[in-house]
Amino acid sequence: MQSNEQLVNYLISSGVLRSPLLINAFEKCDRILFVPDEFYPYAYEDRPLPIGRAQTISQPYTVAIMLELLQPNVGNKILDIGSGSGWTTALLTTAVGASGFVEGIEIVPSLVEYGKQSLQKMGIDNASITQGTSSVLGKPGEVYDRILVSASAPKIPDTLFEQLKTEGRLVVPVQNSIWCLTKKEDGTVDGYELPGFQFVPLIV
Repeated sequence: MQSNEQLVNYLISSGVLRSPLLINAFEKCDRILFVPDEFYPYAYEDRPLPIGRAQTISQPYTVAIMLELLQPNVGNKILDIGSGSGWTTALLTTAVGASGFVEGIEIVPSLVEYGKQSLQKMGIDNASITQGTSSVLGKPGEVYDRILVSASAPKIPDTLFEQLKTEGRLVVPVQNSIWCLTKKEDGTVDGYELPGFQFVPLIV
């Protein structure tokens, strides 16, 4: 694939990119703006690409699956853990619109700056990317409509449920599966697992 349009059409025809909000987001957030210069020729290939410090910008197919599971809505407040290149932060910000806000967290200092620069290229001002704190997952004390984790945790991170609003949704890779979890009114969590994926490990 040689263009963002071709990539988006591929994701739509594959059946993993379906919702109008996310189709629009993928159309507006050209992946080439988020990959290192040396990987420009591969920006539209459906595979992860290195961004430094043993981290990657995720495979588009997998990103589309995870964001469709997350189901962002206009006006949502979203936490993006492991924001890396800033691509998922930009996609989510475009989906939630001007009335929403996305907070990206990244533990690797060089990638915090990388992600910020990527958002600046897009002219995005209703998102932030901040330095994560070692051994602290997410932003304790805050609550969100949606939480996305883009790297693989060894187990389901229960502490993130406290950061979800009622009927909020968490999408998180756990080992080689993606879990989609919803917080119910009584505080319990309901969800399901999609196996068969590969992710870089979550650094905390």
